[in-house]
Amino acid sequence: MSAGLPWPLSVPVLSDGVVTLRAHVPGDVDPMLEMAHDPDMVRFTQVPTPHTREMSTDFALRHVPEGWDTGTARGWAIEAEGGAGPSRFAGNIDLRGPVVADLGYALHPVARGRGIMTRAVRLATDWCFTEGGVQAIHWRAHVGNVASLRVAHACGFLLTAVVPSLLHERGRVLDAWTGVLRFGEVPYPRGPWTETGAVDGRSVSLRPMREDDAPRVAEAYRDPELLHWIVGIPGPMTPDLARGVVAATAWHAARGERATWTVADRATDQLLGNVSVLDLAGVDPTAGEVAYWTHPDARDRGVLREALPLAIETAFSPDGLGLRRLTVAAAAGNTASLRLIEQNGFVRTGRQTAAEPLGDGTYADLLEFELLRD
Repeated sequence: MSAGLPWPLSVPVLSDGVVTLRAHVPGDVDPMLEMAHDPDMVRFTQVPTPHTREMSTDFALRHVPEGWDTGTARGWAIEAEGGAGPSRFAGNIDLRGPVVADLGYALHPVARGRGIMTRAVRLATDWCFTEGGVQAIHWRAHVGNVASLRVAHACGFLLTAVVPSLLHERGRVLDAWTGVLRFGEVPYPRGPWTETGAVDGRSVSLRPMREDDAPRVAEAYRDPELLHWIVGIPGPMTPDLARGVVAATAWHAARGERATWTVADRATDQLLGNVSVLDLAGVDPTAGEVAYWTHPDARDRGVLREALPLAIETAFSPDGLGLRRLTVAAAAGNTASLRLIEQNGFVRTGRQTAAEPLGDGTYADLLEFELLRD
């Protein structure tokens, strides 16, 4: 950037050969208007709704230039092959604040799923650190905005916290995921996203949990038998709480803390249960603890008998989680769970007396098991 030059001459053109960041042009306005009407934009951003062409024009050709001219914000249009319109518009990115900056970005629907925003964030943050005098960049997103979380993870942000009631948008108070990237830190993942692709069995498959699983999660978390053996489930279970449970699986995966799979019916893709590997960010990163549950209408169908071996194989596989040791525990008296554990080759290692709280307020002995990869 040349000091004292007016917009658009003040805007540095940044490119990695695939993605280019540049000043906005009038040809970006119509694609920006399309982007503003996209349902994900309406859900996850503060874009004014209903949105008009005049609003998009004002943002691109007055608001963004004003940020450059005053030094309060740095905003670029993202251009990429396959972008929308003659200008190949792919989205917006901006950093607000002179030394400690807040990052914001949005991608046009035609540009999604190709890693464009990850490239754009790396270009913008690198310039702000090396040329713009910025020392720290903060990211925040609605809890549940997994696409934004994936970008933050890929760009090396330290994922710091889930902050309750941090955002106020469209009259709603919302929880937020937050992260920070500081000068000198590498803009690449700090660790693995502990999630694998779909793993297919004969009649079930393991796949990442999705938001459309939430109604079935809510049903399972209201089941008296599940609530008897698993305490600590938030309640009373509501649709919002169930969506939060699903969103938490992505957050924990991005932080490398746990891997969670929906056990789905291969024919219908309906959630039948859940398998997780916990404690992946503990003292021993080569070990994890297995946990699982079954939806009440899927019991006595052998769902976990088929799913758990798939999860164990994936946990031990170098192409999966690459673990060497798994543990699992169950309350004495939970005969179905204990039978499943023994069927999968786990060896009993201990018994803790009256260590497992149950839903009726009593305590059961906790039986502990382990399984080694070798």
